[in-house]
Amino acid sequence: IDKRHQSKDSIFFRDGVRRIDFVLSYVDDLNKEWEKKLERRKEFESNLQKAGLELETEDKKESEDGKIFFVKIHAPWEVLITYAEVLNIKVPIRENDIPPMVENPLDCVLYPFRLPEKVMHPEPDYFTAPFSKDKQELYLINDESTFFSPSMRNRIVNYILTRCPYGTEEGKKKFGIKRLLNNGTYTAAYPLHDSLRLSMRCFPLTLICSQCQYWKKASDPNCDSERYTLYMEWARFLCFYKEQPLDLIRKYYGEKIGIYFAWLGFYTEMLFLAAVVGLICFLYGLFTMDENMSSKEICDPAIGGEIIMCPLCDRDCEYWRLNTTCESSQYSHLFDNVATLFFAIFMGIWVTLFLEFWKRRQARLKYEWDLVDFEEEQQQLQLRPEYEAKCTQKKKNPVTQEMEPYLPLTSQAVRFCISGATVLFWVSLIIASMIAVIVYRLAVYAAFASLMENTQTLQPISGLLTPQLATSVTASCLNFVIIMILNFFYERIAIWITDMEIPRTHMEYENRLTMKMFLFQFVNYYSSCFYVAFFKGKFVGYPGAYTYMFNRWRNEECDPAGCLIELTTQLTIVMAGKQIWGNIQEAIVPWICNWWGRRKARNNPENLYSRWEQDHDLQTFGALGLFYEYLEMVIQFGFITLFVASFPLAPLLALMNNILEIRVDSWKLTTQYRRPVAAKAHSIGVWQEILNGMAILSVVTNAFIVAFTSDMIPRLVYYYAYSENKDSPMSGYINNSLSVFLIADFPDRNEPNENPENFVICRYRDYRYPPEHERKYLHTMQFWHILAAKLAFIIIMEHVVFIVKFFVAWMIPDVPADVKAKIKREKYLTQKILHEYELEKLKERLCQGDKSATEKEFIATEGRMELSRAM
Repeated sequence: IDKRHQSKDSIFFRDGVRRIDFVLSYVDDLNKEWEKKLERRKEFESNLQKAGLELETEDKKESEDGKIFFVKIHAPWEVLITYAEVLNIKVPIRENDIPPMVENPLDCVLYPFRLPEKVMHPEPDYFTAPFSKDKQELYLINDESTFFSPSMRNRIVNYILTRCPYGTEEGKKKFGIKRLLNNGTYTAAYPLHDSLRLSMRCFPLTLICSQCQYWKKASDPNCDSERYTLYMEWARFLCFYKEQPLDLIRKYYGEKIGIYFAWLGFYTEMLFLAAVVGLICFLYGLFTMDENMSSKEICDPAIGGEIIMCPLCDRDCEYWRLNTTCESSQYSHLFDNVATLFFAIFMGIWVTLFLEFWKRRQARLKYEWDLVDFEEEQQQLQLRPEYEAKCTQKKKNPVTQEMEPYLPLTSQAVRFCISGATVLFWVSLIIASMIAVIVYRLAVYAAFASLMENTQTLQPISGLLTPQLATSVTASCLNFVIIMILNFFYERIAIWITDMEIPRTHMEYENRLTMKMFLFQFVNYYSSCFYVAFFKGKFVGYPGAYTYMFNRWRNEECDPAGCLIELTTQLTIVMAGKQIWGNIQEAIVPWICNWWGRRKARNNPENLYSRWEQDHDLQTFGALGLFYEYLEMVIQFGFITLFVASFPLAPLLALMNNILEIRVDSWKLTTQYRRPVAAKAHSIGVWQEILNGMAILSVVTNAFIVAFTSDMIPRLVYYYAYSENKDSPMSGYINNSLSVFLIADFPDRNEPNENPENFVICRYRDYRYPPEHERKYLHTMQFWHILAAKLAFIIIMEHVVFIVKFFVAWMIPDVPADVKAKIKREKYLTQKILHEYELEKLKERLCQGDKSATEKEFIATEGRMELSRAM
């Protein structure tokens, strides 16, 4: 193997010196647009070279399949320093001399979860300042080839690529790599995964050092592969109990991806506390099952066995005995007990603690990652290339006094109307699909009730699998399938209508897309849970006067043990199903695609399968890759907060999923996806506001679930106001909660076809007067007492939780005191260094007789230094 082949696995040009910062690929297909694409490429690459970038093309004969051309791009020093100033990139000026934090006394306990210091903090901490070409000697530039990290370099090159013109078509100026990818001129554009961390000792050995893969260590001990370190210490599932190397993630992938993994890791840590408390509440319900008086009475042959219940459907269903629901009533106690109330209040406070402590964690990361002075406007408020390309009209910016493109108000209004109508249509489609599922529930409910009562083979499980539960399980599965189908289509629709709106900036684009997607997914995922929690069993009527949907299907009743167990079933199926499907999509699908695409490399030595080809065969993470990760976690956050009163094990399920999620996301980023372009971000953005909104809504929903979906309030009212047995206050509750109906009062539409045992009365779940009463079948006074107690409970619980939440939020400052002090000290020292530099320069100019360096300028510089000290 000659030297040229030996360097094919390198991340350098053929000369072994110039680093590959970006790669473009294209296929020279001879179709009708071949000449047009060729012209675009020539113009584009020529303009890239005029911008100062250096290109090197690998002929298709050198590629493995003989079809793909690869254009390697290198950014020389002059280009890097020019655009570092444009992008306001901060670089080191002096090593940080602020003393480190006092060691935590729990560090010895947490030692098994720690990673080595060289992994957690891969480089020293520095004071930094925005780069300026005129002050290069101020910065710690030891080696021009390694001064800018690979993530900074690919960010700079990507900035040039997105704004580089490639010609004029149809009278409009065309530019940007995104358009060239969309029209097929290029097939891919990506930065390479780094194979090594360069050092002065390693640099002469680039041919040897570069031939290391993420799954094996470099052959030379002086060469350290960042991707290998990330794979070994972060991306393997066996590391699930270890902390994340956030500094290395930030250094390799950029701050935007780093802040996502920091948030996901912090969220998972906080879930541990919620999962432990939820598990304790569940165990309380499990251990007190045998003490539950309600289920005892239902299961007692002398009580539940003698209570004849009214038919579950019209005509075809028979009368049934209450003790047939013995098992389901016992299992409902697992989730419907006193601990439910405690856990609902606890989660309201937990959400506040999570959001407040995350703000503090985020503030610490902003300081450690040099994002304190970073403004989204510096980067995100730059005009999108698509906006500049599509908006032909221009007007003067009142701030910069420069002409810039703008979208006329009339065009904006039309686009917003189309966008709003499309969103409204799709939300209506979700509501229609939910109504269809409700109709399914009503239609099959009667079938299940008739089947389970009349089929002897189902008798062994009829106690556990009631008609209500069977209907709920099948409807939940059907609902989950519909959710997935609608998601598939709406994701594409949301991107299309957001593109159609032509948002002005990147931040505006992401915010608009986020709100559309979240609104849709909120309705899509939670609508069925809202139906079971707040509508099912609430508008049933009573025997002889049932309410019907579309005057055809009788509304569903809750199980005699309550609707909470059905809400738990719905929540479990949708939440668990989403998590399983999400992990399949995120891990298995990319792995299969990459395995299929890399089969060609099996028969070739690794040093013949070039680095750019290896990365080309990986999957694309995409500009919205991180958006989908956030969306998935925020929807999960909704499940464990909005409906957690019905399922205390939800945080435990979320915890187990997130432990896997962190490793799946890290594994796919490190091994299955091309390296994303680095981007800056100082927070999780608009997701913070969405989480705050859901935290407030969760207090309301859980209060309503405890009041209207669980049986806690009726039991408490009976316990304190209607119980007649002082020794056992809850005895007689079941009989008290069931009203009496005279079978002779059944209209023809409702009366069962058969009554073999000639029952005279049947019971139903409600608080109504008996048939012999003068106000027969009207609500009793107890019903109004219970309703008043429910409303009072909602008001009291909401006020208590909100007061505690606001007090906790007020008590916990958003920025830790030590971080505030460090920020002030770093600002002071940085300004002092810069002013001292300016002062030295002025002294030099004065000594050299420079008349422009006046005494007033000298005094002003000294004055700025005094002001820095005072501040």
